Amino acid sequence: MDKSKFAFGKTNYILFIIGIVAIVIGFVLMTGPSTTETMFEPDIFSFRRIKLAPTVCFLGFVFMIVSIMIKPKDRNNKE
Repeated sequence: MDKSKFAFGKTNYILFIIGIVAIVIGFVLMTGPSTTETMFEPDIFSFRRIKLAPTVCFLGFVFMIVSIMIKPKDRNNKE
């Protein structure tokens, strides 16, 4: 199959995978013990769950948007 028919290049796919991995890591960082009716868990307000995990997820989404927007350099424009 001719590679010039693909919509994305190798760089696009690598950035897309980095974005997916970053989003998954962000959601894993958000996990932890929860507060129940009988016991309060102060870990729900930790730096990792409130600031770090959403930032990692946001950066993952940014990587995914960038991977879609970047024009592949190895394509031949024969139009």
